[in-house]
Parts: sequence; structure tokens; C-alpha cells
Amino acid sequence: MTGPMTGPMTGGVRLRPLTVVEEGDEALVGDPVTGTFVAMPAVGGVVISALLRGASEEEAAAEAEAFAGEPVDLPSFVATLAELGFLDDRPGDGRAGAERQAVRTAPIQMRRWIAGVSRRAARPFFGRVAWACYLALALFCLAVFVFSPSLFPSPERDAFLLDDVGLSVLLLMPFVLVSTALHEGGHWLAARAIGLRSRFGVDRRMMLLVLETDLSQLWTVPRRLRYGPLLGGIAVDVVVLSLLLAARLLIKQGVWSPAPAVDATLAVWVFVKLAGLLWQCMVFLRTDLYAVLVNALGCRDLWRVKTLLLRRAFGRLTPAQAAELVAAGPTDIRAGRWFRWVWLAGFAGVLAWFVFFVLPVVVATLAWTADRLVLGPFEPRFWYALLCAALLLGPYVLALFLAVRERVRR
Repeated sequence: MTGPMTGPMTGGVRLRPLTVVEEGDEALVGDPVTGTFVAMPAVGGVVISALLRGASEEEAAAEAEAFAGEPVDLPSFVATLAELGFLDDRPGDGRAGAERQAVRTAPIQMRRWIAGVSRRAARPFFGRVAWACYLALALFCLAVFVFSPSLFPSPERDAFLLDDVGLSVLLLMPFVLVSTALHEGGHWLAARAIGLRSRFGVDRRMMLLVLETDLSQLWTVPRRLRYGPLLGGIAVDVVVLSLLLAARLLIKQGVWSPAPAVDATLAVWVFVKLAGLLWQCMVFLRTDLYAVLVNALGCRDLWRVKTLLLRRAFGRLTPAQAAELVAAGPTDIRAGRWFRWVWLAGFAGVLAWFVFFVLPVVVATLAWTADRLVLGPFEPRFWYALLCAALLLGPYVLALFLAVRERVRR
């Protein structure tokens, strides 16, 4: 049973417009408006479903007892729902408190969920035929890199569009922002294809600042329907990358002869898009494929369980954390036993990605900046170089600031 349902008017317990998704011996219950979701025993889903239909507390308790084969402590359960914020406490007409703000999942984030595109308009882009096309395009990209290795991006050659390093950096930033926006837009559009809303925010992954799409409302639909929105960003990346590589392949084969600046611009785009696509493949971070992995395994909080298991392995688990680990779901525990080592080894993968895609750009920019800073603050080139370096390093500084603030809040 899925889908939002409005709180009843006649029952003794009034609920917000909750959703209930049955997953094996559990029920995933949540409030799509606030983005709050919890897993509970299936009998809890039975009670909530009854109350959402307008059943009285006595009727809901009877249904739960018939399901569980034993009496259910309904008052305690209702008290728990109140603690979760699932009760509709607005007086009057019984409309749920839609004015409540969604729970923040990123340090910088939109407050409201956005729709914009109808489900009917978005659905063709994420049907079976569309996904077959995306797979074919991914294979095309792989084939191009294998049989035309000269088209594989080189940061020293392709990251700088012009001889002026500073101006190239200024141009690289909009490329990165547009590329990221297209990726996140793919998540949002795929969510619209199944009738869900999402919102955008800014977070960090280790030392990097990232834009992200909050897809919390995926918990309102069955697991099999979640893959489209989770992979929507990668689908857009593959489409854009295939178009860029096709254009560069035509130039290399002599079929198309544009101005050299056009090919250079395409090379920058390939560099930016491939860097972003490979980043999303790092399952040991909270990237798109990590989310796919969690969904496929049926985990609830693998990231936290991984941390607790690592702390236990290195003898740093506190009594409170030990109790938290005992209470963790068995699926998360099983996956966490091997995922913790994948995550730990993943630092090497992140380092390799950083060294190949980021470090050459940073080093070249800093060397160019240093040559101009020695001219002194009375020289215009001093300030120009300082501006370019700040734009390049700014996201890393902000990521460090967010990391420190997160640590302080903990």
C-alpha cells in the first residue's frame, strides 16, 4: 500500500498526510511534507493505515491484534507518533499542517519541494525504451575512449580553454556549474516521472563542495520505483557526454571542421562531464551509485552503521554507540561488515580522482597566480590573479568551513 493519505476527520487520532510502504516484515512510514520517514514493524503500518482510513482507536487496535495475534499497546504507539511529529495537531478543519518546514538534509538547502513539470511530460524520458537508449549511449562513450584514446581528457591539455590561465579558470567555473545543474536536474526530472517532488541543496563530500538533490520522497514509493530518480543524474551525464564525444569524433575524422575554439570548448566539456560522471561511480561516498546500492540491499542507515563498525574494529566505540549498533537493522549490519572496508579503501580512489582531475588544474592556477602576486597590490594583474584563484579555491574553502561547522554542531 503506497501513496499519501489525508488524516481522518472522525477518528480519535488525527494524522498528518502520511504514506505507508510495506517492505517485507517492516512498514516504511513517513510525512512527505517534512521529509521525515521511519521504519517500523509491519503491525505499526496496519495501525496507521486504519487510522488514515478514519477508523477509531478501538477499531485500529482490533485490526492490529488480528494481524499480530496479540494485543497492541495503542496509546504508547500513538505517543510515539506524536514524538515523531506524525499527529495533525491543527484545530479546525482538520487540514494537515502543511506549513511545517521540511527537515534539512544539507547545510544549505531550499525550504520547499518543487514540481514544475507534470508527471505525464517527464515519464517518456525514463521509460524502458529511454533506459535502453541511455545504456547504448554509455557503451558508445566507453567504445570511443577505448578505440580513440586521444579523446580521453587530459587536465593539462583540456581544462584550460585559452592561453590565459586566469580567464580559463573563470570560464571553467560556469562549465562546472552548468554540468552539475544538468545532473541534478536529471534527478529532479526522473522524480517527476513517478510523481514526486524534490529540492536542491549544497553539501560536501570529504574536501569537495557538491550540489545535491533531496530525494527523500522516494521513501513514499516501492523500492523498485526508486531506481529511476537515483540514476536520473547519471542518465543525463551519459547523454551529454555521448553528444560531446560524437561531435569530437566527427572533428577527428574530418567530417566536421569547425573553428579550433569549438573543439577546445568541447574538450573542456568532456573533461568536466567525465570528472563528474566518475565521481558519481564512487560507491564508497554518498553518491548516486551508493544510493542505488543502499536501495538494492534494503538498508536503512548503512552510512552510520559503517561508521559504528569501523569504530568498533579500531576499539573506539563508546557505550552509547555500542547500544546504537545493537539496535541497528540486521541488513545494515550484514552490509556494513564489508562496506566499511570498501569505504576505507575508497580514500585511495578519491585521492586518485583528485590527483588526476583536480590537482593539475589547481597547481597550474596557483603557479600562474604566484607569478602575478609578486607584482604587488598596485598592479591590476595582482587583483586579477587573486580573483581567479579565489574562484577556483572558494568551493574547497567553503567545504572546509562546512566540515568544521558540522564537527562543532556534533
